[in-house]
Amino acid sequence: MRLWKWIGVAGVAGVAATGVVVARNERQRRAYSPDDVRARLHERAEAVDNPDPPAMVEGPEVGRWARFRRRLRASADRPASSSG
Repeated sequence: MRLWKWIGVAGVAGVAATGVVVARNERQRRAYSPDDVRARLHERAEAVDNPDPPAMVEGPEVGRWARFRRRLRASADRPASSSG
């Protein structure tokens, strides 16, 4: 019976924490003036309409995938070796 009591307490704590997060997000959302919201929407629309986004800086993850793709292309270009 004790286990169920702790599970119930954990559930109530989870619901309360979710409510706190939702309330905080709602307060942040309502803090924007209509002009701020309009400016943000215009920025998003320009980003979507822009056919040439700025070049991304290559980080370690991007570099790793780029090396992997180069290796795959290089292995595909090599002729298959026949054994036998």
